[in-house]
Amino acid sequence: MHWVSAKRTTVNWFACWSTPWPGQWSRRCRLDRGLAMRTKKIDRLSEDAIHRLVDDFYAKIRVDPDLGPVFARAIPGDWGPHLATMRNFWSSVMLTTGRYKGNPVTVHHRVDGIELDLFDRWLALFEQTCGELFDDNLANAFHAKAARIAESLKLALFYRPDRPWPRRTS
Repeated sequence: MHWVSAKRTTVNWFACWSTPWPGQWSRRCRLDRGLAMRTKKIDRLSEDAIHRLVDDFYAKIRVDPDLGPVFARAIPGDWGPHLATMRNFWSSVMLTTGRYKGNPVTVHHRVDGIELDLFDRWLALFEQTCGELFDDNLANAFHAKAARIAESLKLALFYRPDRPWPRRTS
């Protein structure tokens, strides 16, 4: 059996050509190749890549047992505007488009139930999503920016000079 691997995608090419029924091999091969193309990791930074990251990441956030309830309280209705804002934010951060015009610290100060430990969970889900979508270089670039942003937000929201600051766990 012959296996061809493209990053995390594996296609059984032998099965494509060895199916005993005429016409079946081409259909199966097209299906396997289609799967390979859909699951190949993104290796180029683009607006489309950011769009996919934001959509996939916030789909995970919404069902997460720790973060989901906090986000549901903060965004009780239509998530469309929030997702658009996050696409603009990440476009500004990663592509330096300048499309984001907001103040994340002020916004996060208003979030009911936000806690220091939730940032670690947020970052873990973000890193997981980046790892699923992007090649290692692009995933690492996103994760490095996200880690700095998370640390900045944690300091702005929770740092008090009269209390010791918790050491980073990662």
